[in-house]
Amino acid sequence: MRFSIVSTSLNSSLSNKVKNIKNIIQHINKAFDHRVRLGIMSILMVNDTAEFTRLKELLGVTDGNLASHIKSLEKEGYIMIIKQFINNKPNTQYAVSKEGKIAFKKHLDALEKLIKS
Repeated sequence: MRFSIVSTSLNSSLSNKVKNIKNIIQHINKAFDHRVRLGIMSILMVNDTAEFTRLKELLGVTDGNLASHIKSLEKEGYIMIIKQFINNKPNTQYAVSKEGKIAFKKHLDALEKLIKS
């Protein structure tokens, strides 16, 4: 008899843990599931802006690869594109939007909770 009580308690505890993990995973944002997008957001969270060439250099990706990930983040409304001319040369910089900061912080919080669970 004693064994079945312990077994039931363990199953209940495990079931609660699985439910908790499932709940946490639902808060992980798929927009940040690729290392390049995660890198873009990380760089922009600690810098006011970053130029395309700087992002490319830091992340070690091709122009096309970076451009496609930037487009995905822009489409989500997580980054802003700032186009200007400096000394008559075109200059493109990127910054995190207010929505992007909120979403990324929630994503990081979810990852941290998942690791600690």
